[in-house]
Amino acid sequence: MKRIKLTVAYDGTNYSGWQIQPNAPTVEQVLDSAVYALTGENVHVTGASRTDAGVHGLGNVAVFDTESTIPGGRFSYALNRYLPEDVSIQESRQVADTFHPRHCNTRKTYEYKILNTTFPIPQLRNYSWHVSGTLDVDKMQEAAELLVGEHDFKSFCCVRTQTETTVRHIYSLDIRREGDFVILSITGNGFLYNMVRIIAGTLVQIGKGQLCSDDIKKMLELRDRTVAGQTAPPQGLTLMKIEYVDGDDAAVG
Repeated sequence: MKRIKLTVAYDGTNYSGWQIQPNAPTVEQVLDSAVYALTGENVHVTGASRTDAGVHGLGNVAVFDTESTIPGGRFSYALNRYLPEDVSIQESRQVADTFHPRHCNTRKTYEYKILNTTFPIPQLRNYSWHVSGTLDVDKMQEAAELLVGEHDFKSFCCVRTQTETTVRHIYSLDIRREGDFVILSITGNGFLYNMVRIIAGTLVQIGKGQLCSDDIKKMLELRDRTVAGQTAPPQGLTLMKIEYVDGDDAAVG
C-alpha cells in the first residue's frame, strides 16, 4: 500500500463543490471514479480544501491509498485519461503514509477576480464577479492591510461555521488592477467557511465608498457576521496553491 498525492485543477462551474454529496456532481466524486476506472480499487480521495459550488481550483490537493504498481509520478498521466475536461491532475507523487493534506502547516493562496466594467461580459460570467461603477483600489488596499496578521475572523465567516477557533493568520492580502479586472490575492495559514468571499465582498463595498477602513477595525473587534460586508459570489474565487511549509508532502519511494 502506498499513498499518492495529487495536485488538482478544476473548473467548478458544473460542480456542487469539492465534497461528495448524495445527488449532485462533485470534484471528489469524479476523482474517486477515475481512480476506480484506473485501478479497480474503491478508494476515497481526501482533499485539502473543500471548495464550495462554483469555486475553481488551480492547485487543490488530494491523497489516496492504493495497491497499484503505477509509479507515483505517473498517476497524473494515467488518471487524466479518465477525467472530464473540467478536471485535470497537474502533478502526482508518492508521499509518506502519514501525510494528511489537512493536518499540516500550510500556506494557502486564493485569488478573487472582479470584472469592473459598465456591462457584464457573458464569456466571463463563470470566472469573475461583475461589479460596475468606480472601485477605488487604493482604498481597498488600505483596508486590506488591516486584515493582515493574526486576527479573530468570526465576523468574516458564515454563521454555520463549525470550528474550534475562528483565529487565522493572513500573511498577505494584495489588491491589483489588471485592465478591466480588479484582483484580490490572499495567502493565509487557513480560511474559514466563506471567509475569502466575505472579505472580497467587504472590500468591494469599501472600494465603492459604502464602507471605510475604520469599519474593518470594528468588524474584527465585534466578532459578529452581521457587521461585515456582503458575501461575494463563488465564481470569482480560485484556490491557486497550497504550500506545505515543513515539507510534509515530499516525494518518497
